[in-house]
Formats: sequence, C-alpha cells, structure tokens
Amino acid sequence: MIAVGLTGGIGAGKSTVSSLLAGHGAVVIDADVLAREAVEHGRPAWAEVRRRFGDSVVREDGSIDRQALAGVVFSDESARRDLNAIVHPEVARAMGERLALEASTDHVVVLDIPLLAEGGRDRYPLDGVLVVDCPVDLAIDRLVAARGMDRADAERRVAAQAPREVRLKLADFVILNMGTLEELRLMVDHAWRWIETLKLKGET
Repeated sequence: MIAVGLTGGIGAGKSTVSSLLAGHGAVVIDADVLAREAVEHGRPAWAEVRRRFGDSVVREDGSIDRQALAGVVFSDESARRDLNAIVHPEVARAMGERLALEASTDHVVVLDIPLLAEGGRDRYPLDGVLVVDCPVDLAIDRLVAARGMDRADAERRVAAQAPREVRLKLADFVILNMGTLEELRLMVDHAWRWIETLKLKGET
C-alpha cells in the first residue's frame, strides 16, 4: 500500500483533484465524508454537538444542520475549536480503521484531509503529501462564484484555515491550480507519475 495525504485550502480545487486521482485507480478516504458520518443522528459525536451547540443546529428529523453549524463556528473561533475537539478524534479513528483495511494491499490510498496542516502529517503513516494550491484571492473568487457564498463568509472560511505557506511546507508535491480543468487534469497525471515513483521506492 502507498498512502498519500491530499490537502489544500478551501477553494483550491482539492475535491476535483481527489476525483481525478480516483479515476487513476486510487482508493480515496475522504475526511469530510467521515466527519459527516461522525455526526449522524444517534452517534456519540452527534450528542456532543447537540449538547455544545443546542437545538438550533439540529433539523426536525434530528440530523445536524451543517449550514447552521458552519454559521456558528466560522464566526466564533472558540466554537470552532470545540467542534474540532468533538469531531476530529472520531474522524481520525475512522480513517485509521479504513486505512488498516488497505494495509495488506498494493493500492494507492489517498487520504483526503482538508485540515492536514492543522492536525499534522505525523498522525498518519504517509508516504507523501500532495498539496493543491492557489492564491487566496482566487480561492475566495471561486467560493463566491461556484458555491454562492457571500464574500465576507468566504473570507472568514479561508482565514479560519492554516496559512497557505504552512500547507506548502508539508508538500512533497504541489499542484498549482490556477487554470482550466484540462490543465488541472494534466497536472494530476503528472502527480500520478510521482505517486508511482513512491511505489517503486516501496518495492526496493
């Protein structure tokens, strides 16, 4: 197994890169998916979120209203830290379990972790880290145009993450995503060739 950490700031295009890597045959373990599963109705983290943030972030069907929760945590650093303290251990546990299932295979496993810089790469047995990067202003423009975010909200979400330079220090390979989808596809092809060199190193 080759384990590659994939990270990038919000709006950088990490999710698209993750999908393109899956198209090359990678097994993707997505921290965002695990985070959503962690707060499903009835799970321990769900109860902790409800206890900390109240019924205003819970829908009538009992599910967590992620948009309402985001509105709270991205305007209150203390609230964001509390949410991370609830959810991140559950995500790390689930990711470790899924990674263990792949340990005896020859698969390329991509750990798609938006907050890898915040949590540290040493938490996982990574053979390399791939960072998807773009200028902050471009990321904000994308969030406004593609996701319909208010610009002030987009700026708060970008500011809540680790600085761009901190993520880049983690990188063994960088994709600078400033162009077209076709250009990004070619860069991912190049990244896949780099991943294949990690496989060769593991076999020597």
